[in-house]
Amino acid sequence: MNEANPQLLLELVKMEMPFGKFKGWLLCNLPVSYLEWFNRKDFPEGKLGMLLQTIYEIKLNGLEYLLEPLKKK
Repeated sequence: MNEANPQLLLELVKMEMPFGKFKGWLLCNLPVSYLEWFNRKDFPEGKLGMLLQTIYEIKLNGLEYLLEPLKKK
């Protein structure tokens, strides 16, 4: 992730997981263990996969604070 795309970050705090064990959870609230599982098994194709990979990197690097101001919008 070279540059933070504000729209992409906004999607992380508004979009819900569409399937699986954590269906209905906001992507930004998914547990790291679930994201690590995707990292091992492969992220889904398309936009969802890209968003999951992004939130994984954010959590992995301790950057969740970047999403806090967006959660209030």
